[in-house]
Amino acid sequence: MLIGYMRISSTDGKRQNTDLQLDALLKYNVDQRNIYEDLASGSKDDRKGLLEALKYLQKGDTLVVWKLDRLGRSLSHLVKIINELKKREVEFCSLTEGINTSTVSGQLQFNIFASLAEFERSLIQERVNAGLESARRRGRRGGRPKVLDQEKIDHIIESLNDGMSKAAICRNFNVKRSTLIDTLNRIGYIDYKPKDLSLKILCNK
Repeated sequence: MLIGYMRISSTDGKRQNTDLQLDALLKYNVDQRNIYEDLASGSKDDRKGLLEALKYLQKGDTLVVWKLDRLGRSLSHLVKIINELKKREVEFCSLTEGINTSTVSGQLQFNIFASLAEFERSLIQERVNAGLESARRRGRRGGRPKVLDQEKIDHIIESLNDGMSKAAICRNFNVKRSTLIDTLNRIGYIDYKPKDLSLKILCNK
């Protein structure tokens, strides 16, 4: 069974954006009764329509989206979703990019995405480790004691890499924004998003 999912940002304010996705899904023979929709930012973790679609999928089904960025909030998040679908023996299809994990070429494209996501994580972790080592060499000169321990910092970095906003980080980890910013600056963390470039390179060839 084909299960469709479409999303528009709450800032778009244009119904035709949904219509464009809907027309593409219907043309691909997705039954309109099996199409789930969200009006929300792609960075949100609690998209009701997406959660319902993922819950409804069964073995042998295919999740169909108009475009990759309608599904995942980041490359690593996208890879995580598709890997979970694969474990459930559910296929994935993105119409714009022509990706279908039920085909050999589609599997190859997805493996490339997975490799890019791993490469991104490695680069960021390497930079974070370098920042921590630099901070240790300089030493700390007075001031308040560190509020965030290394384990919490690691979880925060992972969440940032998955696309979580700094505001959501502060809420979820119960940390002040000023403390978060100071900590990120101290360890040398820089917002680095090669996923956007990677998607453009692979999808607009």
